[in-house]
Amino acid sequence: MGWHRLKHLTPWSLGWTHERRMGSRGEEQLSQLNTDADLLDGTDATRSPATLLKEFLQDRDRHLPSNGQGPFFYIGGSNGASIISAYCRSKGWQRTQDSRREDYRLKWCEVKCRDNYYSFREGQQLLFQLPNNKLLTTKIGLLSALREYERTLSKGHRMPPGSQTRMLKMEDFFPETYRLDVSDERQAFFTLFDETQIWICKPTASNQGKGIFLIRSQEELNTLQGKIQSTEDAPLHCKMPFRGLQARVAQRYIQNPLLLNGKKFDVRSYLLIACAVPYMVFFGHGYARLTLNLYDPHSSDLSSHLTNQFVQKQNPLYMLLKEDTVWSMDHLNRYINDKFQRTKGLPQDWVFTTFTKRMQQIMAHCFLAVKSKLECKLGYFDLIGCDFLIDENFQVWLLEMNSNPALHTNCEVLKKVIPGVVMETLDLALETSQKSLRGQKMLPLRSQRRFALLHNGEADPRLRLRPRAPGLLPSPQAPLSHACFRPRPPGAASGEPRAERRCAGHRGS
Repeated sequence: MGWHRLKHLTPWSLGWTHERRMGSRGEEQLSQLNTDADLLDGTDATRSPATLLKEFLQDRDRHLPSNGQGPFFYIGGSNGASIISAYCRSKGWQRTQDSRREDYRLKWCEVKCRDNYYSFREGQQLLFQLPNNKLLTTKIGLLSALREYERTLSKGHRMPPGSQTRMLKMEDFFPETYRLDVSDERQAFFTLFDETQIWICKPTASNQGKGIFLIRSQEELNTLQGKIQSTEDAPLHCKMPFRGLQARVAQRYIQNPLLLNGKKFDVRSYLLIACAVPYMVFFGHGYARLTLNLYDPHSSDLSSHLTNQFVQKQNPLYMLLKEDTVWSMDHLNRYINDKFQRTKGLPQDWVFTTFTKRMQQIMAHCFLAVKSKLECKLGYFDLIGCDFLIDENFQVWLLEMNSNPALHTNCEVLKKVIPGVVMETLDLALETSQKSLRGQKMLPLRSQRRFALLHNGEADPRLRLRPRAPGLLPSPQAPLSHACFRPRPPGAASGEPRAERRCAGHRGS
């Protein structure tokens, strides 16, 4: 049945007798749908009219105003959606499916979209993800920030107020890394490479192990050089050289990782920016991620080298052995106490003492490296996944930071860890934003349970100089609720951040 037949169909003729009439607005939209039908390509045209009309009605319903008085919350994507939704509903909030609705209380989206930041009402709403968190969560962003911060500190600048960390040397916690989109760095990497080393090549903004490969031989290096050269010689690149190469980094591979029962692992922890005005930054424990296969540095199978769940799921044995791929931090602590405390001369509970302190120092250092450049408004908050590797000498390495970290609960350990992380994230975001609105001291925080404070920005001199947006903040006694929602005054400055030009993001990693 073709689209010309759809013009004469109604929901009732398709058997949906329970559907109410759409009214003039709905009929206009359906008329527009019919008009647009002629523009469909062959693939869409092969779908049945019933399917197309059903999809249209579902899309229409998503944009209808939600019933009730609110407050409303919106979740974009499926990553952690059930946990976030349960939290919000427990507070009496109502979920809206309309992504363009502006009178929300909380908006949590996997994918950043500039419209979210343009319409954001500072001091009245909570919005997940800082608009330029890519300063931390892309490989090149983090590399550049750490390099610049190290240059700044080497000139004798003091540590910022509110920090609870000492100065770190980048070479002590971040593997040697080169940008392949910068000619000088690329040539430096090609020159120093030799076959006794292993390097890992990563796209700057990918996740889930996509686009990653190892460089272990001169032949593999030559292949990479050839691909780069062919890209530079391509006619499109010659006409528009400003577009550059696909942004990648080459990072020295840690060849002596500590193993758990012969398997490679890393540790996922969390950096929580609960409040951006002032900055209230926290550390949260996560879990250890193991490979299914025994570690073999010479293996060409990436699942022996990359620990994330997306890669491990490609293994045919994953469903049978998935519980073995994730350990709780308690499990990791017991294992290291039993296997290494005496032989390596480690303190008791090394995981919860020395290792935890080191992760906190590194996270705080990374945050301070970008703090002055992050877009900050009251109501922005972010949860960033940080991946650490321990080598056989018990040196701790930061591998990367990830926006929109995976919040799936597909095994028993994750079912115990993830809900607590999400709920405390939201609790702290709510409490800190309320206290900021009311001009109250941040500490103590009644909602702080397992997260540890890394940075208290109340002493930040920039905060005292920051002007308040007129007409946005309620009185100190007013609760932060849906009663605060009101349109932006005509002509008021929007304070638009330099948000992403288009919707951009990725699946939880």
